[in-house]
Amino acid sequence: MTAPFRHTHRVSYADCTVGNHIYYGRYLELLEIARGEFFRHLGTTLLQWQEREVIFPVIECRLRYKGMARYDDVLSIEVWPTVAERARLNFAHRITTHDGKLILEAETNHVCAGLNEKPKRLPEELIKSLEPFLRPPEPAD
Repeated sequence: MTAPFRHTHRVSYADCTVGNHIYYGRYLELLEIARGEFFRHLGTTLLQWQEREVIFPVIECRLRYKGMARYDDVLSIEVWPTVAERARLNFAHRITTHDGKLILEAETNHVCAGLNEKPKRLPEELIKSLEPFLRPPEPAD
């Protein structure tokens, strides 16, 4: 089992509210960016999958806010697949600050689909590339 993929993000002023913390809805965008970088790391970008008529729409997500990230914080966004079978593709995520403070834990559940939005089996090539990273989600406290 390989360590989770990590993507780094510096909190921009545009990410923040007047109270100087990341706006709660912005975390979904950060998770999407990190997943996109994870796919790039695997060797095939999300756009390349789309060009092969394979997309991975989110069908459910859960976020647990544990702390606040503020302007100029450097965040580590960890991503790892938890399920890759049939048409299901689920990811766990964890966001921490550079000093290890937990900010967010999340899960996103996806379905593999064609451009017609009908579910289809995950490509075998993708399943094989995900296998070294595949691990169950960590239990919520």
